[in-house]
Amino acid sequence: MERADGMRARAAAFVARVTSRHRLPLDYSVASLRVVDFLVDGLRKGGADRERAHDTLVGLGAYVGEVLVRRAGAEWVDLDDRQRAWFGQPVGVRLPDGRVWNPLGKVVNRFEAGGSDDSLHTFYLTLHGRARRAPATRRAAA
Repeated sequence: MERADGMRARAAAFVARVTSRHRLPLDYSVASLRVVDFLVDGLRKGGADRERAHDTLVGLGAYVGEVLVRRAGAEWVDLDDRQRAWFGQPVGVRLPDGRVWNPLGKVVNRFEAGGSDDSLHTFYLTLHGRARRAPATRRAAA
C-alpha cells in the first residue's frame, strides 16, 4: 500500500525509469501534465488492462501529485478511512487551502474513461485556480 512519505521517491523513480528509455519532458512543470495525458491514453489504446498497467498508473499518479506539491504548494497526505473509501486510494495531496485531491485516482479515471474531461493538465488548471468559497454571511438589515 502506498504511503504519503514515499510518494516523492515513487515519482522520482518513475521519472528516472521512463526518461532513461524515452526522451519525455517530465520536468514537473504544469505543461508536462499534457505528456501524462498522452502516456495514459497510449496505455489504454495499446490494450493494457488496469492490472497490467497498475505500476505505471501509480507512477503517473505520483508524478501528477508531485507536480501539485512543487507547483501548487500541496503536500502528500495519508488519507483517513473515510477519504480512502471515497477516493479509492490510500494517499492524496492537500492544497494550502485545506482541500484534499486524489491524483492517483484521477490518472486511473483518465485510463478507464479516456475522455478529455479527465485531462490531468486541465485537472491542475481547474483545481489550482479554484479556491474554496467561504460560506456567505448574512448582513444585518440596516
